[in-house]
Order: sequence, then C-alpha cells, then structure tokens
Amino acid sequence: MARPRIVIVGAGFAGFQTARTLAKLSRGSADIVVLNPTDYFLYLPLLPEVAAGILEPRRVSVSLGGALPGVRLVLGEATGFDLDARTVGYTDPDGGARTLGYHRLVIAVGSVNKLLPVPGVTEYAHGFRDIPEALYLRDHVTRQVEMADTADDEAERAARLTFVVVGAGYTGTEVAAQGVVFTQELTRHRPALRGLPRWLLLDTADRVLPQLDSRLSAAADRVLQTRGVDVRLGTGVAEATDAGVRLTRAPGGAAPGSGEFVPTRSLIWCVGVRPDPLVATLGLPMAHGRLVVDEFLTVPGHPDVYACGDAAAVPDLTRPGEITGMTAQHATRQGATVAGNIAASYGQGRRRAYRHHDLGFVVDLGGLDAAANPLGVPLSGLPAKVVTRGYHLLSMPGNRVRVAADWLLDTLLPRQGVQLGLVPARAVPLDSAYPGKQDSVH
Repeated sequence: MARPRIVIVGAGFAGFQTARTLAKLSRGSADIVVLNPTDYFLYLPLLPEVAAGILEPRRVSVSLGGALPGVRLVLGEATGFDLDARTVGYTDPDGGARTLGYHRLVIAVGSVNKLLPVPGVTEYAHGFRDIPEALYLRDHVTRQVEMADTADDEAERAARLTFVVVGAGYTGTEVAAQGVVFTQELTRHRPALRGLPRWLLLDTADRVLPQLDSRLSAAADRVLQTRGVDVRLGTGVAEATDAGVRLTRAPGGAAPGSGEFVPTRSLIWCVGVRPDPLVATLGLPMAHGRLVVDEFLTVPGHPDVYACGDAAAVPDLTRPGEITGMTAQHATRQGATVAGNIAASYGQGRRRAYRHHDLGFVVDLGGLDAAANPLGVPLSGLPAKVVTRGYHLLSMPGNRVRVAADWLLDTLLPRQGVQLGLVPARAVPLDSAYPGKQDSVH
C-alpha cells in the first residue's frame, strides 16, 4: 500500500499541534506535509512584547523544521481546494501556481484581521496579527517619539504622541498596557516629552476584557487607569484620516465625546479576528463564517477532510448548541484530537469527539502587572504575572531559554529605543490576509 500523505494547511496553533501529534503517532509510516506561507510557528500571545521592545522577533517564532522532525514543510499560500480530486492549490514563494495531492486533509488556516465598514480605516490603521506588524509598530512608535522631540509645532507634537488602540479585548488591552511602558522608556532621556505620551483604548463594550470575569476586567482597568491610559468604553471610530480619528458613541454606550476628533498619527486596530475567507470558497455549509464540522472535527460528507482552529465551527459539547470559541487553547487541543482521529482512520486507536473545558486565561499588562484566572481562580498583580509567564514558557514549543533570558535582561537593562526601518507601512496594510493567518490568542 502506498505511504499515506496527510496534508495540513496552516501552521498556527491548530495546524502545528496536528502535525506534531501525528508525527509522534505515525512514527514515520505516513508522509506528513505542512503547507504554510512561513517556515515558523508564531507564538502570538507574546507579540505585544515584541512591539514593546522586550522580546526580539525570533524569540516568538519557532522553526517548523526544528520543532517538527519527520514532517515535510512546503512553503506556499493555499489558494483553493478540489475535494473530488483530493488536491490543494497553492502559490509558491516565487508566485508559481502548484498543486498538492493528499489522502487526508486538515484545514487549519486560522483567522485574519476583522474589518468594519469605517471610512479610512483600511488606509490609515494597522492591525496586529503577525511579526511584520509588530516590528512596524515598534518602529512607528519610536519614530513618532523621536519626531515629536524635534517638532516646533505643539499641535504636531501632541498628535505624534497620541496613540489610539481600537479594541479592548486581549490583544488591544495588552498592546495599550505594554505601549505605555514602552513610551515611558523612550521619553526617559527626553525631558521635554516626559509625561506627554497619551494612549487611548476604545471599545464599544461596557468594560475592558469583556470575555473575562468582571473582577479581572476591573483589575486590568485599574492598571490601565493608573498608568494614564484614557479608556473610552461604549465608544467606536466613525472615521479615520491622515490627521486623526473621529469618535462615535456606540449604541447604548454611555461614553461622552461622540463626534470628538482626536489628532493622531497612530491608529492600532485590535477589534478582533474573522475566519480566513479561504474556507468560504469550498462551497460547504458554514456557521458564523466558519466551516461546519462534526464533533469528530470531520467535514460532513467528506470523511477524509478535517478542520480545526478558528476556521472551523466545532460543536462545543460542554455547552450544547454552541460552537467553541476562537482561542489558541481550543485550537491546540483540537489539533491533537484531529491527529488522533486521523490515526484512528488508519486503524491506530479509536476516534474521539472533541470536548474541552476552559482552563482559564492570562493577560500580560507589562511591568509587574497581569490578570489571570487559572482553573477559574481570579488573580491579579504579581501572582498573576508569575502564572502568566509560567504559562507562556510551558506553552511555547521552543525558545524557552531565550525568552526567559530576554525577560531577565529587560528587568536589568534599559530597552533599546531604536528603529530599524525594516517594515514600511505599505508592507502591512490592514486588509492584507498574508501572513497573519493564525489561530486566535489565549
């Protein structure tokens, strides 16, 4: 019998875990192929620390070749699926159109930036889903501080020192919290700017971190307020221009300032994610923009096709009638379940339905602050910080020593406030789907 080929499209949390588990289960008896635009697994939860100058980008990017022995990597961007012919179409790094055949297919393409029909946002805002965007933001913030230091016009200086983050979920809250500490470091040796950087955090919700327990939301809000972050709840963006953003009151929002124009050169878009639009091209049943699968993560009517992570509408057996959330925790465990079920399809073990109870969440707020609820126990401050960093070190599939070393150095040495200019703004447009196809954070 020909050696079976299992193709995994995407190397985010779900795809990476599928490949790693399958490699262990197959012991070389299968040709396991990962199709991905990059040669690394991106550990997204630590991306805000890259933007804040704490970690270098290679710390959060784990080599697929090194972490997945026995797995073959094919660099390319998936463009479509032919389920009848059992092939995946993709574009290689040189732009050539190619196809890849399979016996079993795992669709784990993740998610992309969520866009809203707000005038000017795609032109003047930047998302936060991948390393180029984090490096761009790190350079951009540094550049604005440096240019503000030499600006003669007070209005220009104020605009350059105003940073607007839209979205008070996990990513937005961490970006704002880490960003304040970063600009404090950048202005430490610039007396004229000390205390002037202004960070705004906007959200249409009625509290920050609405996904978490209200006690953790309150703890995070206190940290942000103490650091001087202007938290505007019940507030959205009506329009973005090259000169700033116009605010609007959300339906039912209690925040004042509707119609207020905030001069700024920095609009950071963290409103959430949407499933990769590629799954919609299959023409199969969808739910909330995600590909419908059964409890075994199989696509109905196609027993050789599996889907997991943010791109799949996985039934939540712990909450009947609902689907699992778009989180890295679910994606990782779904990847392991898919691997086991594929092995079972070849006679090794038995297939299992996906069932998982949330183990809690962690949010790093920079400095010595964090919010966490491991196993449902709400923590804040230093205990939460210890839990948060311990969780990340345990969850990372590599680079643990390097990450820990960078954390230690950050406590002992000042950050390097320099811009490298490696990523221009035109290279990270908000509406780009590449390469930010990853499963959601936390």
